[in-house]
Amino acid sequence: MAVALMAVAMTTRSILLRDVDHRIGRLLTQETREFANFVEQGVDPDTGTRFTEPRRLLQVFLQRQYSDPDEELLGLTRTAGPAPAVLRQPRDIAEGVALHRDREALARIFASDARSGTLDRPRGEVRWAKVPVRAAGDTPPGAFVVAFHADGEQAIAAEAFRTQLAISGVALLMTTGIGWAVAGRILAPVRLVRTTAEQLTEQDLTRRIPVRGRDDIAALAETFNAMLDRLERAFAGQRRFADDAGHELRTPITIVRGHLEVMGDDPAEQRETVRLVTDELDRMSRIVEDLLLLAKAGRPDFVAPEPVQLGELTADVFVKARALGEREWILDGVADREVLLDPQRITQAMVQLAQNAVQHTVPGQRMRIGSQEAEGRVELYVADSGPGVEPADAEVIFERFRRGTNRRGRTGGAGLGLSIVKAIAEGHRGGRVELRPTEGGGATFVLVLEEDR
Repeated sequence: MAVALMAVAMTTRSILLRDVDHRIGRLLTQETREFANFVEQGVDPDTGTRFTEPRRLLQVFLQRQYSDPDEELLGLTRTAGPAPAVLRQPRDIAEGVALHRDREALARIFASDARSGTLDRPRGEVRWAKVPVRAAGDTPPGAFVVAFHADGEQAIAAEAFRTQLAISGVALLMTTGIGWAVAGRILAPVRLVRTTAEQLTEQDLTRRIPVRGRDDIAALAETFNAMLDRLERAFAGQRRFADDAGHELRTPITIVRGHLEVMGDDPAEQRETVRLVTDELDRMSRIVEDLLLLAKAGRPDFVAPEPVQLGELTADVFVKARALGEREWILDGVADREVLLDPQRITQAMVQLAQNAVQHTVPGQRMRIGSQEAEGRVELYVADSGPGVEPADAEVIFERFRRGTNRRGRTGGAGLGLSIVKAIAEGHRGGRVELRPTEGGGATFVLVLEEDR
């Protein structure tokens, strides 16, 4: 704003000085034209005839003129000396700047071939214009000179410039104060965001920014609070995940250590101990592989969709699931549709659902696998006739390291299977996994996917 105000002041000063130059130029032109017309048309009031002497011409013309306060009208006639004789109006003008007393300057003007010019004197700038007088016969020539002292007009422009600078300075101070106050009020929520961010730690993510109003700052505060909510959930999930993983891995490690510590020298006992230790190590390996898979679930390349015939995929899953246990396997239905999905991940999820159903049923029980279309989406499902899922368990079985209560014996799982199924389903656009009741008893797990042709 200071630069803008200075630019305006300088521009105004230039305009005022230009107007002064134009006004002086117009005034000089007007006076010289009036004198030229008087030379052509004027008559001597004493004789009633045309003027024959330059001195008489200049005297009569000067008597009839009224000049401005900063203007001098002079008549110059040639003399025997270097300086011309001066005729002027009987009016007061400051002695320090009067041109009629500056004989040297008048001699330069009278001898100059130019019709106008500027004198830069220590006592002030003078703009002048001249009209030569040529008389008949041998009468010495003369000249009419208009001199304008520009310092007064220029001083007015300079005073206006200084006044505008003073007003601009006051305006700048007032605007700075108002801008400071307004900016402080606007940026206060931003400072609050910064302060809150500085106070956040991994152990304390509970602080939130108060939201006031409906402007962009309020939207920023809401966005920041939403980010904090996500961070808090992420850190809480991370801590819970680490605790659960540590607990699940600690159990097989304890079993392995206990068996190795009590192992004797009997070959049969050693073989049994090796078998048990190997079994626990295999379980640990499965837990680690599942954890690595879940860690990849947040990556963009977790699933690689491609066009797949849903009927062929359903049949392949059915064939692979039949090898999981002696059950009454039924290919319930097949949707003949080409869809966009990751066949390997979907097969992995369906086989995991089938394995989960086998673990919660007994040999001979019915197991149905199929696919179907439903309102712009496709569904792949695994339905069993086992004990079903308790309502309390339905809310938690898809979480990591959570198991349902209706389990038959020791399954050896870590509670990550359904979490993997959920991650695979949600890795597809609009995908999810649902738990539905099975007619006649049991549970039906459904992968719901958006239909991309």
